[in-house]
Formats: sequence, C-alpha cells, structure tokens
Amino acid sequence: MKKDEWRKVREMTLPELQAKLRELRQELFNLRLQKATAQLEKPSRLRLLRRDIARLETRVTQLRRQTQVA
Repeated sequence: MKKDEWRKVREMTLPELQAKLRELRQELFNLRLQKATAQLEKPSRLRLLRRDIARLETRVTQLRRQTQVA
C-alpha cells in the first residue's frame, strides 16, 4: 500500500474499511490457492497483502476504540 492509498484508508468509514478487508482477504485466499497449485507469479504479493490486511485491521481497531470512548 502506497502513502497516498494509506491516506485514503485513514479517511474511510468503518463499513468501507470492512468491505476493503473482505476484498483483500478474498484476494489473499485466491493467491494461496495459486500458490498451492504452483501458479503464483508474484510470491511477494502474499507478504504485502498480509501486511495491508494488518494495517486495515489496526485502523478498524482504532476507529472502534474512538467510538467507545466518545
């Protein structure tokens, strides 16, 4: 995820973030299938995708804590 994409993520609402997470998890699932069948072209994409998912999860947690405190 590039810096400009990360800025967009910081502005997303909780439902938008959850939809993006579903999308990334589906992509990760598909890449894992490709890896299992030896069809994966970019193995580094798996690592980047896992990190992007973690970043989004962190942002979701931050938003949830903000709503609980307020």
